[in-house]
Order: sequence, then C-alpha cells, then structure tokens
Amino acid sequence: MGCVVVIGTQWGDEGKGKVVDLYSQEADMVVRFQGGNNAGHTLVVDGKKTILHLIPSGILHNNKICILGNGMVVDPKVLLEEIDGLKSRNAFPPETKLYISANAHLILPYHRRLDSAREKRKGKAKIGTTGRGIGPAYEDKVARTGIRFSDLLDRDLFGELLRRNVEEKNFLLEKCFGEEPVVFEEIFEEYCGYAERLEEYVTDASVVLARAVQQGKHVLFEGAQGCHLDIDHGTYPYVTSSNTVAGNACCGAGIGPRQIDGVVGICKAYTTRVGSGPFVTELDDEIGERIQQVGQEFGATTGRKRRCGWLDMVLVCQSVRVSGVTGLAITKLDVLNGLEKVKICIGYKAKDGEWKDAVPTNRKVLESCEPVYEVLDGWSEDIRHARTFAELPANTRRYIQRVEEISGVEVILVSVGPGRNETIIKKRPFSMSRG
Repeated sequence: MGCVVVIGTQWGDEGKGKVVDLYSQEADMVVRFQGGNNAGHTLVVDGKKTILHLIPSGILHNNKICILGNGMVVDPKVLLEEIDGLKSRNAFPPETKLYISANAHLILPYHRRLDSAREKRKGKAKIGTTGRGIGPAYEDKVARTGIRFSDLLDRDLFGELLRRNVEEKNFLLEKCFGEEPVVFEEIFEEYCGYAERLEEYVTDASVVLARAVQQGKHVLFEGAQGCHLDIDHGTYPYVTSSNTVAGNACCGAGIGPRQIDGVVGICKAYTTRVGSGPFVTELDDEIGERIQQVGQEFGATTGRKRRCGWLDMVLVCQSVRVSGVTGLAITKLDVLNGLEKVKICIGYKAKDGEWKDAVPTNRKVLESCEPVYEVLDGWSEDIRHARTFAELPANTRRYIQRVEEISGVEVILVSVGPGRNETIIKKRPFSMSRG
C-alpha cells in the first residue's frame, strides 16, 4: 500500500498526533490536507511533549517530506513560530523537507477579528470557535476573495488583493460589529516580511506529491479534528469550516481517489467534545470528571476542558461509513483502568421512542436522544506495560472485540499510554489490504 489516510472518528482530539508520529516512521511523506491552527496534535517522545498546530506530525522524523496541503488555511505568523520553536529545540531534522502548497490560503488579521466579533455577538448561541480566523478564511476561499501563498509571493498582486479585502472587512468590523478597523499598511508590511521567510517552502505541492506516488513512496495523509466536525457530515452547525472526512485528502492535497489505499480511523476509548453542540453520551458525574482528569482532557490549542462521556459507537460507525475506514486505532485505553464497569453506546433512543442507529440530521432530534448502552466488566490491571494484544486483561480484550464487532472494522493499533513505545501494533498501515 502506498497511500494511507488517517482521520478522527469522533469530534477530534482522538490522539491522531501520536498515531501519525508512529506511522511516519514507515512513511516517506506526510501531508496535512485540511484545517488550520485551530487544531493541535500532541506528541510525547522520550518524555518530552511537542504540540503541533500546522506542521504535520511527521516533522520529528529525519529524511521525511512534510507538506501543508492546499486544503489548509495557514496563519504565517503561527507557522513561523512553530518552525522556529522546532529548530530551537533541534526537533526539525536536517534532512527532513517542509513544503507549503502555493494554493493554500492565508489567514489574515481581519479573519481573526471577524471570528471573535461574530462569536461575541452570538452570546449563548456561540458555537465554540477558537477565534483563530479559520471560518472567515474559508469563507473568503469559497467567495473567491481569498489570498493564497502564491499571491503573497507577488508583492504587487498581494497589495492589490489585500487593499480590496481590507476595505470590505473594515466595513463589516465598523458598521456591523462596532469594532476598530484594521490598517492596510501594517498588515502589508507584516505579511511581506513573512513572505521573505517562507518563500523557500512554497511550491506546487501536488506535483511533489504526484512524483512521490509515481516512485512508489509511502504517503501518509493527516487530517485534523474528526469526522463529526466535518462541515457537511458533522453535527452542523457545531462543526469546523472544512471537510474532515477521508475523501477530502484528495481535494486538500491534490491527488486522485484511485491512489488512496487505506483509511485508518482513530477512535478514543471514550468520547470527548470541545465547545458547544449535542453530546449524547456526555457524563456530568464523577466518572466524567475522573475521565477528564486522568485523560488530561484539555485542548492542545485553547487549554479548554473537554467534555467527556462513554464511547459512542453510533458516531464511530457513521465515520466508518462516511470515510471508508479500513482499520481502527484505539487510543487512551489506559484512561479506563480501574473502572468497575465500562459502557458502550450502541444506539440512540429518540424522544418519540424511535431507535436510531445513525446520527440524526435534525439537530433538535439529536439533542433529544438518549444513549442505549451495553455494559461490560471493566479491568483493574495497569495495561500500560502491555505490548501485545495477548498481554491485555481479558476484559480489556473483550472491550476491543466489541468495538470490532459493532463497527465491522478490525482494530489494528491500541494505545495504552502517551509514549511512542506504549503501543500495541497489530497490523502496520502500509501492509493493510484493501477492505
């Protein structure tokens, strides 16, 4: 297998960073295909924590090619801070190359300002945006008024596009939201400075990717967030502004669908959600608090507490269907250590008593749903030292087997701790056969 996509099967924060970091050891190229710095991937290597917001998780390995795809929206200031931070810690390997797609769109100061102003106006109806300008940047992309990296590198063209946008955004900021305007000259000079530093990384990433595929290289596609934050297939409107499902790896990187060989879905052993939106299995009790504390469920980007609940297989099964998942990776299983009983949600019961085995598209129906649980015996043993499936306690193995039975997909990796070595690898991604 040459091309494998890694996506989240829940609402993000499933531990994709660790899995991509592991899989990057066998990959030649790692491509991030959507999102921006509203997501964070946390990696723990030799006890040292690294949080990446834009750069693919494969950056920590030498002799790799890492690409920020055209499907991303990129804040150049944040990107440079990330590059500088990695280099200052000698965590940017000398033989690893970083490329930015010339077609990736820029996040500009007015995007961040509009993002925050809109959320503030919504009050209690806010959706929980990070305020990083992601949504407004994607809006401009769709409205064909966005500014790409290729535009940024042409000083005259950049100035022309920026001046036009600043005029429009200042009208919105001042007249609609009562905010102070942004200043064209300040943005222009700041971003021209970014252009000078980032020009060496900007290229036609689709061509670089195509050459790698033609040469039979192993390519790993890394998504941000999770399937249920997808703009089309998620719990709308409490979603992100891009397509997070596996199919967008093609659009967001510039590759044909026939090249994709497999899709690994990352599934946390329980469910979490950041921000607003319906959450059928949410736990507002001591167990939910315990999971939050033991799992250190705080946003890598915002630091916000994540809402916690039991594993929702309705969500996971829908992600399997929509993204064509061929293998599951279970993460943070060790967080459930010591619980007498563990629950798996196998369906929803709507207010009218109707059974739901898929996530309702009507938000009011979804908000009224109650979880239907299957209760399994928990385990008291510490599983962090297990390195094979057979070394796991019987009840832990049964939990994993139920995930396989309900989803219809094989579990190919189990994470039993945050470190690279605290992992059970049942099947390697580039050796999987098509499902």
